[in-house]
Amino acid sequence: MFTQLSDKLLGSIKNLRGQGRLSEKNIEAVIKDIRMGLLEADVNFKVVKEFISRVKEKALGEDVIKSVTPDQQFTKIIFDELVDILGGGTGELNLTSGLSSVMLVGLQGVGKTTTCGKLALHLRKKLKRKPCLVPLDVYRPAAIDQLQTLGAQIGVPCFGSSAESSPPDILKEATQWAKDNNYDVMILDTAGRLQIDEALMGELKDLKQIAKPSEVLLVADAMLGQQSVNVAQGFHQDLELTGLVMTKMDGDARGGAALSIRHSVGVPIKLMGVGEKLTALEVFHPDRLASRILDRGDVVSLVEKAQEVFDEDEAKKAAEKMAKNKFTVEDFLKQLHMMKKMGGISSLMGMLPGMGQAMKQMKDQALPEDEMKKIEAMIGSMTKQERADHKILNGSRKIRIAKGSGQDIQKVNKFIKQFEQAQTMMAQMMNGGGGLGGLMGGGKGSRQAPTPAPPKKSRLSKRFGKPKIKI
Repeated sequence: MFTQLSDKLLGSIKNLRGQGRLSEKNIEAVIKDIRMGLLEADVNFKVVKEFISRVKEKALGEDVIKSVTPDQQFTKIIFDELVDILGGGTGELNLTSGLSSVMLVGLQGVGKTTTCGKLALHLRKKLKRKPCLVPLDVYRPAAIDQLQTLGAQIGVPCFGSSAESSPPDILKEATQWAKDNNYDVMILDTAGRLQIDEALMGELKDLKQIAKPSEVLLVADAMLGQQSVNVAQGFHQDLELTGLVMTKMDGDARGGAALSIRHSVGVPIKLMGVGEKLTALEVFHPDRLASRILDRGDVVSLVEKAQEVFDEDEAKKAAEKMAKNKFTVEDFLKQLHMMKKMGGISSLMGMLPGMGQAMKQMKDQALPEDEMKKIEAMIGSMTKQERADHKILNGSRKIRIAKGSGQDIQKVNKFIKQFEQAQTMMAQMMNGGGGLGGLMGGGKGSRQAPTPAPPKKSRLSKRFGKPKIKI
């Protein structure tokens, strides 16, 4: 996410390290690099000009704080301005207590239909609403079928639209259907075009007049760059948008769209798509995104993801097993599956402070996901008995596992060795006073200091026994 922009900003700020204080001379060079970085990230030039002007004004007007270095001070200024340009606060969805409707609009190919499915799942799981899907795109082949398929996958009802009917007629029938079935949010999947035209806007205006939606959300492709500003302004002029949904935020997007649209159009970014899965839709938090761009991590989002995925009872059982050194390969596989649900190891590492740059330095090494796939294949080639007790693995069993997973025997041995080391380390951490046991408040004696290990016997005592000394 925003890799190119992040590299440019962090590389520029790094030049301030070792400087005594912020001055016009050292700021000018950094500002020049940041300006180029923003333009290369396809941020609208008007936005760049205003952003740079405000950063420079703040940097030169900052009082020298003795407790922080110039690069830290400048990072804080950049962070504050990024948060401001991205909208400041979180844009909550405005839904009424009765039947609300959310109208999704945008050009063809930006991911509107998929976003409808993601939004329906988000409303049901996170906001405890009872949504339904309404296909209004009668022009794109299979658009109605696609939305109905998505609805079936996530268990959200979809109105049976017909391509022979007009979108206004479909909407009127769907509204009555939603009321009869006590649904409280209608998600309207409208038609798109390759570009804005009068016919498209006329139809969308009619649909808006009938639906009177609580939200009119523009679905925008994060990879469009400066072009997205013109598109957003066109839709906003005719439809008065209430918010934005940015898609493909997990790709190699240069980030220009997210920084440009919000500032140019003046409506908040409310949601962002961060993957292809239907669960990959997040509430947009400007401060968290700015923090990720500056490689300061996003621990709050990480904790929220963990709370969604990890079962409290399962976590307690796993902690008890770790403390007793009884954590099995089967337990480890469960943890891997949970991490996958949270977005994968690379995604989670990206939410930790400083890990963005650390992962770039590791780019020549195997990616964590690639290694995890190999480990998962090895575990998949084990029997239930072997997963419960890896110590029964002998030479012939290991050869079978290696063949079954497509790995060599050295890889299997390496995994077993690393698992045993991790098993021992986890037990020590859970039982130690300052380890995880103390943090989690679990287990007897978790707050007590660990019992000191007995002193090792010397070679002489081993050979001749304990010396007999009479007092």
